[in-house]
Amino acid sequence: MKKSVIAPVAKKQPHKLEKHGDVRVDDYFWLNERENPEVRAYLEAENAYTESILKHTEPLQKALFEEMKSRIKEDDSSVPYFYNGYWYITRYETGKDYPIYARKKGTLSAAEEIMFDCNIMAQDFAYFKLGGISISPNNQYAAFSVDTVSRRQYTIQIKDLITGEIFENKIENTTGSCTWANDNKTLFYSRKDKVTLRAHKIYKHVLQSNPELDVPVYHEKDETFNTYVYKTKSRKYIVIGSSSTLTSEYRILNADTPNKEFSVFQERIRSVEYAISHYQDSFYIITNRDGCSNFKLQKTHENATGIENWKDVLPYRDNVLIEDIEIFKDYYVLNERENGLNKLRVISWDGQEDYYLPFNSETYTAYVGNNPEFNSDVLRYSFNSLTTPSSVIDYNFKTKESIVQKEQEVLGDFNKADYQSERIWAVARDGVKVPISLVYKKGMKKNANNPFLLYAYGSYGSTIDPYFSTIRLSLLNRGFIYAIAHIRGGEYLGRDWYENGKLLTKVNTFHDFIDCSKFLIEQGYTSCEHLYAYGGSAGGLLMGAVINMEPKLYKGVIAAVPFVDVVTTMLDDSIPLTTGEYDEWGNPNDKVYYDYMKSYSPYDNVSKQEYPHLLVTTGIHDSQVQYWEPAKWVAKLRDLKTNDNKLLLHVDMDTGHGGASGRFESLKEVALEYAFLLDLEGIYS
Repeated sequence: MKKSVIAPVAKKQPHKLEKHGDVRVDDYFWLNERENPEVRAYLEAENAYTESILKHTEPLQKALFEEMKSRIKEDDSSVPYFYNGYWYITRYETGKDYPIYARKKGTLSAAEEIMFDCNIMAQDFAYFKLGGISISPNNQYAAFSVDTVSRRQYTIQIKDLITGEIFENKIENTTGSCTWANDNKTLFYSRKDKVTLRAHKIYKHVLQSNPELDVPVYHEKDETFNTYVYKTKSRKYIVIGSSSTLTSEYRILNADTPNKEFSVFQERIRSVEYAISHYQDSFYIITNRDGCSNFKLQKTHENATGIENWKDVLPYRDNVLIEDIEIFKDYYVLNERENGLNKLRVISWDGQEDYYLPFNSETYTAYVGNNPEFNSDVLRYSFNSLTTPSSVIDYNFKTKESIVQKEQEVLGDFNKADYQSERIWAVARDGVKVPISLVYKKGMKKNANNPFLLYAYGSYGSTIDPYFSTIRLSLLNRGFIYAIAHIRGGEYLGRDWYENGKLLTKVNTFHDFIDCSKFLIEQGYTSCEHLYAYGGSAGGLLMGAVINMEPKLYKGVIAAVPFVDVVTTMLDDSIPLTTGEYDEWGNPNDKVYYDYMKSYSPYDNVSKQEYPHLLVTTGIHDSQVQYWEPAKWVAKLRDLKTNDNKLLLHVDMDTGHGGASGRFESLKEVALEYAFLLDLEGIYS
């Protein structure tokens, strides 16, 4: 007889948390003691339990891994892009996990110069991530950053690309982003607070000087803001940006005079957001001022940057969201979104041309790609859909020709004609229509027995566009329907779609997901017995909330790095991200927000009821959602749930929020998740 496996039980150690006269008792608060051997032992026990429960799926996991890997072209390379006299290329070699960054001078037929081979750099680390690479204007130096812990604290170094020497000086605890002044020796970068990991200071570093002597040029003292630095595409200005959820502010400095003082472009005004792009003697500004919630385009002279000088360039349109602008010598391109769909609008500076690039698809993703060269007649953009692999396309402004430089190659017997996508609209409980993008194997018939995976995120105004995935084919080929619910809290239908899914309207996000799920069942796509849900990070909060509200609606749920202990985390301003997110979730030091947050916080609302099968994942070094949130949640669920459905916690003891760093290693995580779903469906081949 097979021996039954006993699930780990975390000890209860009651810890009182009091605020506004309200007392919460957290039995598992002790799990946040990262270095406590008992905590480590518990996490390892959870891993062992998950491994044991899913032991019988190991052949399936291995088959899924090999299958997903076999679709990827191993000796692949990016489409080269031209910048400041060089062609830059990122490529992969067969059997290797990490990219190689190279360049060629002047022409693609020139000899290749390898700048960084990450396969060599990563050899001694369980996790490795090369952050930003910034090339000096004279093309001699490359500032680069590395994270070997997965906590998003990058170390910057500088390499001489002519001699190959990497200078010994290391700049620690940065965001990984940096930019050169035009003198080829001054580097600006952002540093993090060592406790909260908030990017709070901009420093100036002089080539080969001691980083400990670096001079801070800006300190962002408001704990709800982050700061960053970059150079305009025109290469004339160094820009320091400060941003919170609702407000932005910039400082500018001529890149030829790095030792002078930055000047404020326009001081921050609460709830006014703006972004700036430089062209000739003016700045072009995308802003939501004057109640333009979907943003409008304005301009001002570079010597008169205050808001009183900003003039409209395009009239405001309430139904069109302006997301970004790309500036070239003769044209500019706007990233717009209307009725949920991406649009690329091309406008000539002389006003003679104004048109949209055509996209003939019901649901798709299109976005401006890498266009670092200002003096170019070519716009590089990308296009893909749920059924169409990603293409990199060069569009010539002058000839109006589009050339597909590369379509993502899917190895094996893939044929995009075998798959079908559609966009449908569910009606939420308050009458609002919520779009859902679906993809499935052609020939699918509406049937209550269809296995169905519904994904959503729904926070920060982050839009999950319908994108192609070679990995997802492993589910589609086994009969799954896959869908993205474009719920409130994202910006799919404009800025108001976001505003109506945050702060004191956050519950709309959860209701939308539940109502989309019920609509799919009502329309005959699937049933409760075959419906699965997936969300990560803030999408993991979504998963936790909906299973508390509707625990019998789903057969199984995957919650990846889930943000589930909302109240406790938002009350702890020493935790990374907390203070910068008051405008997203609310500040629970205010009783109104405390009460509202507590009403939906997944951890606080676990109750004695049946729960669906659940797989929860996290990383020990996660800086975005600390590992103890999912660990405590699982412990509490295991104590209170009233059925025998699977409850599994998988903790990666080497990584953080983004998971494994190698391109193939990360597939093992997906294989585990897919095996969990397929096992529940009884599909093993």
